[in-house]
Amino acid sequence: MALGESALSELLAALAAGDGVDLVREPAQWALQRLIDTEATAVIGAERWERTATRTAERNGTRSRVLATATSDLHVGISKLRKGTFFPTSLEPRRHIDGATPRVTTD
Repeated sequence: MALGESALSELLAALAAGDGVDLVREPAQWALQRLIDTEATAVIGAERWERTATRTAERNGTRSRVLATATSDLHVGISKLRKGTFFPTSLEPRRHIDGATPRVTTD
């Protein structure tokens, strides 16, 4: 189906204005969430709600994480486990920086 000139102009105007048309962020967020879920399944040894003999842990909800990119923030959920820990290799864990707060010394 070809777009008419006026429909194409309206689409380009909406993209330029950012009127809720987000063609990159939502697919990127969806793909990243699928990668995280697939990695969690591999670590656990079972899909969500699946019971197998090879399952090593159980999911216990998710914790939300925001991945800041150059264009926008991506919101994903990371599975929590009842036994052990899981953090996807595609994300970088938050690091605490020593000396982030000033030290007060008395001389």
